[in-house]
Amino acid sequence: MTTGFFNGIAPAKYVGDGEGTEFDYRHYNPDEMVMGKRMEDHLRFAVAYWHSFAWEGGDPFGGATFERPWHPQDNQSRAKLKADVAFEMFDIIGQPYYCWHDADVRPEGDTFAQSLRNFEEIIDYFGEKMSSRNIKLLWGTANMFSHRRWMSGASTNPDPDVFAYSAATVKTCMDATQKLGGENYVLWGGREGYETLLNTDMGRELDHMGRFLNMVVEYKHKIGFKGAILVEPKPQEPSKHQYDYDAATCYGFLQKYGLENEVKLNLEQGHAILAGHSFEHEIATAAALGVFGSIDMNRNDYQSGWDTDQFPNNVPEVALAYYHILKAGGFTTGGTNFDAKLRRQSLDAADLIASHTGAMDICARGLKAAAAMIEDGGLENALQERYSGWDDPAAKAMLESDFDSIFDKVNAGEIAPAPRSGKQERLENIVNRFV
Repeated sequence: MTTGFFNGIAPAKYVGDGEGTEFDYRHYNPDEMVMGKRMEDHLRFAVAYWHSFAWEGGDPFGGATFERPWHPQDNQSRAKLKADVAFEMFDIIGQPYYCWHDADVRPEGDTFAQSLRNFEEIIDYFGEKMSSRNIKLLWGTANMFSHRRWMSGASTNPDPDVFAYSAATVKTCMDATQKLGGENYVLWGGREGYETLLNTDMGRELDHMGRFLNMVVEYKHKIGFKGAILVEPKPQEPSKHQYDYDAATCYGFLQKYGLENEVKLNLEQGHAILAGHSFEHEIATAAALGVFGSIDMNRNDYQSGWDTDQFPNNVPEVALAYYHILKAGGFTTGGTNFDAKLRRQSLDAADLIASHTGAMDICARGLKAAAAMIEDGGLENALQERYSGWDDPAAKAMLESDFDSIFDKVNAGEIAPAPRSGKQERLENIVNRFV
């Protein structure tokens, strides 16, 4: 018995160049081997419960545009209907994972205890549905930014009662993630920042945030959670300045509080752009620092100055992201979560299916292009050639010497730099052969 929300849309299938519906896959073939691994196992797609099912279509300038059968999301029967529809969509598109926040899946109660009872009941309902399907939880997380109690932050809040409420909330979400076999737990500090330094003790807030994250890690080990703890960087919005600004900022934070070997990063394309970076920059930075974990795949509208969370549709951008992911060894516990939402005018249930299957095809094309670039070797060969001087024993010895000895060689004329081309345009031409 189905809800009928998707009006009998058949499960999407891989058709390649053959005939199919608009929802079928032209590029995403889960069983296709790419660099010795199944495509599904490379990409590890996940659906974001919040944007796909909890979001009502509002934006900063207007209210809800979606009219779903589970709106308003204020009781358990509607929460279960929402879950029924969600798992029907999972059956249609066939992705291996999904993700949630606590507030996405259950209605808010009058007390913490009531909210927890609602949450636990829905988690059990999810577990029943997962038991009969080949779908897993990529990660769970807590929404500690929407409700007014979080207006001044969660772990960084000046009120210790809010810190305590935050700790209790994350404990319940970690328990639920563990119960459902989740492979990661994510923390995104949407309000962990400040609006003005006039009322902010930044040092105290950072210390509290560091202690909170240490508590998360301590609890992970206490309950035997085998997944990764992930922090998601974002520079701004909703806070004017968020403490988890970008990958490099997060790594500095992790080092300061002794967490660089315990916590990795969940990187989002849209957040990278807001920080003034490319997505591949953030991935390469995290990989170089040893903290790459997972990604939220979306895009921003480059004519808007805010986080629009649109589905990916740019193969060259996606290809460069996966190029650096593959260079880093690929995902382990992480994956490709579509933290993306329909446009406010895309009202139909069919739009929800098409957005995901289209995005999965885009990512599949990007992955295959990235693999082809790696197998071609042109980019890597050029990179090795550019740094080949450092393979010389004299160059290696220089790194172990000091300024005085280096000065003597340069001053004696033994070393005279001769600038060489960076060949950027030629390297861009190599990329364009594949995308």
